[in-house]
Amino acid sequence: MQAVWYEAQGAAREVLVFGEMPDPVPADGEVRIRIHASGINPGDVKKRQDAFGVGMPFPRVVPHSDGAGVIDCVGHGVPASRLGQRVWCYGAQTYRPFGTAAESAVVPSAQAVPLADVVSFEQGACLGIPGLTAHRAVHAGGPVPGRMVLVQGGAGSVGQCAVGLARMGGARVIAVVRSVADADVAKRAGAHEVVCTEGRTAADWVEQLRRLAPDGVDHIVEVAFDANIELDTELLAVGGSIAAYATGQTAPSIPFWPLVFKNVHLHFLGSDDFPDSAKAKAAAAMNELLGSGWPGFTIDSVFPLIRTTEAHERVESGHWAGRVVVQVPGVDTRGLQR
Repeated sequence: MQAVWYEAQGAAREVLVFGEMPDPVPADGEVRIRIHASGINPGDVKKRQDAFGVGMPFPRVVPHSDGAGVIDCVGHGVPASRLGQRVWCYGAQTYRPFGTAAESAVVPSAQAVPLADVVSFEQGACLGIPGLTAHRAVHAGGPVPGRMVLVQGGAGSVGQCAVGLARMGGARVIAVVRSVADADVAKRAGAHEVVCTEGRTAADWVEQLRRLAPDGVDHIVEVAFDANIELDTELLAVGGSIAAYATGQTAPSIPFWPLVFKNVHLHFLGSDDFPDSAKAKAAAAMNELLGSGWPGFTIDSVFPLIRTTEAHERVESGHWAGRVVVQVPGVDTRGLQR
């Protein structure tokens, strides 16, 4: 099969290789997916850069955890009825060497989630890490019906999923975004209220948040823990909670006593290590969200597999307006092999 891989970490143009590899064979309980689209998440790029400082986990890595396609082979213990099923997958490169930047990928059967015919493979390839992270972030503080949920970065991939999932769960959702264009994205995702920070002083938009939530917010989904923790602490109601999945600084300081006096619950979330039961609930919720009319992601750009290096550089540039997807040749619009 054709695939992209790296055997050393570094810049995309220095380490990414396009070539031929043997077709993978599913083990017991696994399925093989003929990949149509492979989604790129920031974490995929950071792993290749060694941004987390953990080094090469395997001698050769095929990147990307998320993807979508059609099951074309099943391992022992997996019903043959799964053959030919359209699916999206998550965790293909979670504690495993070979992800979805290839013509085929193998994952445990539970991680290959049915994909409705009306949902494109490109959309399906974007659901995994953002959807699982968002679901956990929304529900980490407990049931959300009737609660006020604030989503920081409501136009990002996780943010859009969090907005949609929180609203579907019965919460009142406020999204904070940087620009007017991002405000439109957050509204499209389902936010009841959107606060835009562009061209405004911090005092101005914080005051708007206080007007929208005079009794404080119950739960915050946080994309920039280091930058926002002091503000989040002010905005939280007593007994509120924060679910943080990203930070700019690896060792941020926190306002300890204000957090203590409000009895705040802090949840730090890494999607690779969520319990299997939580991942399964998140996957089901994302399918439910898609079925409810949630519009999904804007696709910024689609690159063929052979141009995966350019796709990584597009993600690294920070100048994209939507998701970056790698499309794998050799499949028709339903993902069946030509």
